[in-house]
Amino acid sequence: MFLPLYDSNKIAHIERPFVNYALIGFNIVVFLLQWLGGQDGLFMGQITYGMIPAVVSGAVEGPAPWLPDHATILTYMFLHADWLHLLSNMLFLWVFGDNVEDAMGHVKYLVFYLACGVLSGLAHLLLFPGAMGPLVGASGAVAGIIGAYLVLYPKVRVFVLNRLIITFPLALPAWVVLGLWVATQLFYVFIWGNDGVAWWVHVGGVLAGAVLVVVFKRRQVPLWGG
Repeated sequence: MFLPLYDSNKIAHIERPFVNYALIGFNIVVFLLQWLGGQDGLFMGQITYGMIPAVVSGAVEGPAPWLPDHATILTYMFLHADWLHLLSNMLFLWVFGDNVEDAMGHVKYLVFYLACGVLSGLAHLLLFPGAMGPLVGASGAVAGIIGAYLVLYPKVRVFVLNRLIITFPLALPAWVVLGLWVATQLFYVFIWGNDGVAWWVHVGGVLAGAVLVVVFKRRQVPLWGG
């Protein structure tokens, strides 16, 4: 796998991707608030605001009577299990989210991001309606960003580090970097099996992003560009 650092894709339609900045900042703030409460804070946040399929499907009662069960399909995407989970998601959002926001505009990008997170959560819910473990993380929404970027800018150079041999950044086409990421998710879904990670959320997010970007992008922004 490759660790993306930055891309060569310049912003053309907006001055600053402030929605992307705000999403990154909000995710970090939410995690810090949980982290300051220690392990109990992290656990209670995940149980209360994470999406528990068995609760949303009505099989069991939710842990917070004051919070509508279906609300967690939205809140789950702003929680993270640990620092590595948070930083990996925010890195991908930082590298690729600004150009997707540029291609859509601020408001459409926010709606797109939330829609990808909701749809990827619903994919997990449909496949595992009785699961008791809470689903947390921005991975589904970020996977939607990846799907959109692949459709919009497959030829753009992305500078990456190799996790096995970290020496100097390599410049590779986005379709190679992100295509390998997608292939890895499919490998874990169909071959590796259940290891506690919600891989179907990633797959659902990529598919949602690749489809929705056609509707949400600006008319003047071409598909398969870069």
